[in-house]
Amino acid sequence: MDAFQFHDMSLTWLKGGTTYMDGGAMFGVVPKPLWEKKYPVNEKNQIELSSDPLFIQYKGQNILMEAGLGFGKFTEKQLRNYGVSDQSMVEDNLVELGFLPEDIDIILMTHLHFDHACGLTKWEEDKLVSSFPNAKIYVSDVEWNEMKNPNIRSQNTYWKENWEPIESQVITFTDRLEVVEGIEMIHTGGHSDGHSIILFKQNGETIIHLADLMPTHAHQNPLWVLAYDDYPMTSVFAKKKWVTEGLQKNYWFSFYHDAFNRLIKWSVDGKEIVDRVERTR
Repeated sequence: MDAFQFHDMSLTWLKGGTTYMDGGAMFGVVPKPLWEKKYPVNEKNQIELSSDPLFIQYKGQNILMEAGLGFGKFTEKQLRNYGVSDQSMVEDNLVELGFLPEDIDIILMTHLHFDHACGLTKWEEDKLVSSFPNAKIYVSDVEWNEMKNPNIRSQNTYWKENWEPIESQVITFTDRLEVVEGIEMIHTGGHSDGHSIILFKQNGETIIHLADLMPTHAHQNPLWVLAYDDYPMTSVFAKKKWVTEGLQKNYWFSFYHDAFNRLIKWSVDGKEIVDRVERTR
């Protein structure tokens, strides 16, 4: 497991599963000759995407950011369509670190698409239950409302199996919320109407997690947004705002889906990587 000490925050990435998604969909209107220079693609035009939750130990609390793909939540058709090559080992990873799922205090959810939220619930015999029964689960109110009442487009990614067992644990916010000192969630919209980003602040340094506004390092350009985005122009403007701030203020950029990088710092102009934490492969 990859780890990073961010001042008083101990960060460990857990294995949440891997998908291989269509590269054209992941880069939207960007021509393949441009994006394939920045991110490798296989013979099926698929790119490798991790779904690895971040385990944060901070101020005596055990915190997860995102929840991974879970285990046993997909049909054979879904496994094939989403290119799932491996599923979650989050519970096993926690045990390796000396924790149980019951020890998780807080879960930060940027949004509730299946590749982020499937790990929130699990099968016990023939019943779905909460994977982390003692956790408070934070998500924007817009996202939670759409999760429970998906529209004709979003119903394919907002599954009742992922929200019904954890409904009593969910805490929603509007606009922005400091969950604990130094960890702030900010609603942006864009990728989904309720999508949020997360800022981790310690001793004058910041890690910015743009979630699916910037799923990989190859999506740094504000115009490179996903075909999956429900509101692409909202994504473009939010991304431009936060990428510009992050570059100017020397933030670390964090990734959930990047198969190669956990954290990156770029030069002010964004053209060079000046520091990084690579993903062990």
